[in-house]
Amino acid sequence: MISPKFRRLTFAFFMSLFMSFIMSMVITFINLGLVDGIFLKWMEAFVKAFAFAFPIVFFVAPFVHKITNKLIKEN
Repeated sequence: MISPKFRRLTFAFFMSLFMSFIMSMVITFINLGLVDGIFLKWMEAFVKAFAFAFPIVFFVAPFVHKITNKLIKEN
């Protein structure tokens, strides 16, 4: 298993992986429709999206956690 000290890095990796995978598929389909070669175009878009999504999630997630904690009312 992965050490707890890598929790933030692991979270950022998987969150950006899943989000960029799904979003690149949706946006590629919206822009192109069901065309020949859509899978390769989707994979190209996914790789590019993941390259940006990973550092964004890594650096933005702590701020989102802070904002969320301020907005959520504890019982």
